[in-house]
Amino acid sequence: MRHLVERAISLILILFAMAVITFFLARVVPADPARLAAGIEARPEQIEAMRKDLGLDQPLYVQFQSYIAGLLKGDLGRSLRTRRPVLEDLKLYFPATLELALVSTFVIILISIPLGVIAAVNVGTWIDYLIRVFVVAAMGIPPFALGLVLQLLFGRWLGWLPLEGRLDQLLSPPPQVTGMFTIDSLLQGNWVAFRSSIEHLILPVTALALGRFAVACLFTRGSMLDVLSRDYIRVARGKGLTEQRIIYRHALRNSVLPVITVLGVQIGYLLGGTILVETVFTFPGLGSYAVSSAVNSDFYSAIGATLVISAMFAIANTVVDLLYRWADPRITI
Repeated sequence: MRHLVERAISLILILFAMAVITFFLARVVPADPARLAAGIEARPEQIEAMRKDLGLDQPLYVQFQSYIAGLLKGDLGRSLRTRRPVLEDLKLYFPATLELALVSTFVIILISIPLGVIAAVNVGTWIDYLIRVFVVAAMGIPPFALGLVLQLLFGRWLGWLPLEGRLDQLLSPPPQVTGMFTIDSLLQGNWVAFRSSIEHLILPVTALALGRFAVACLFTRGSMLDVLSRDYIRVARGKGLTEQRIIYRHALRNSVLPVITVLGVQIGYLLGGTILVETVFTFPGLGSYAVSSAVNSDFYSAIGATLVISAMFAIANTVVDLLYRWADPRITI
C-alpha cells in the first residue's frame, strides 16, 4: 500500500513537471497563436481582441497561474483549432492511441518471449544466430522509416493493406463504448468493421513493434541462459523431468522478471514512437493530434496530449511494479 501511495505521488509530480516544461516551451515558439486563431485575413484589431480573449496579453506568470488553476480543476484549456475544450478532443483521440499501443504490446510479448526462449534453448546453433541477426537488424530500423517502407510495399505496390486511417471510408464507426474500434465492433457483432479495423492496425503495429520486440527478445534469451545454468535446473534434469517441463515450468517463470522490466521500458518508447507512426499512417490518435497542435501553435492542445502520454508511461511503469510480485513473491510492494 505504501508503495502504491509513493507511485501515485510520483505520478502527480511527473505530470506537474511535464505541465511546467511544456507550458514554457510552448511560449518560446516564435509563432503567434492569436494570429493563427484569428485567421490569415484578420485585421490587427481582431488579432489583439483574440489575444486578449485568450489571455495572451497577460504576463507569463499570470498565464501560468491561470493554466495550473484550470489544470487542478480538470480544465486543460480550449483548442485554438477545434474551438472545443482540449479534454473533449483528448477523449476522441486517446482511444486510438491506446488501441495501437495495447495491440503493439501484445504483439511484442507474443513474438519476443517465444523467440528468446527458442534462441536460448538452441544457443550456439544456426537457429540462435539467425534469430539474433534478425532482431539486431530490426533494432536498427526507425519506426517511421519502416512505416514508409511498409506503406510502399503492402499498400502501393501489392495493394494488400490500407495506407491510412482506422476504418474504411465507406464504413461507419461502431457505436462508441470504449472508443477502440476492434473492441467496439466485437461488442456490436459487426464483423465487417472488426476486419477493417484489424487491417488498418497491421501496418502501424508492425512499424511500432518490430524494433521494440527485438530488445525484449534479446533480454529473454539472456535471462533464460542465466537461469538454465543454475543448479536447480541441473537437479531437475537429474530427476528425469522432461526438457519441455523444465523450460516452461521452471526456467521461464524464473527468467521473466528482467523481461517484465524491459517490457515496461519499451512501453515508453512505444508511446513515443506512436507520434511519428500515427503521422505517417494518418492514424487519428494522440500522436497525430500532438503533432498537428505543435505545427499550428495550439499550445493548450499540445500540452494536454503531452500530459496524457506522460501519464500513460507512468501508469505503465506502475503496472510493471505490480507484476513483480506475481513474477517473484519474494518481492514485497
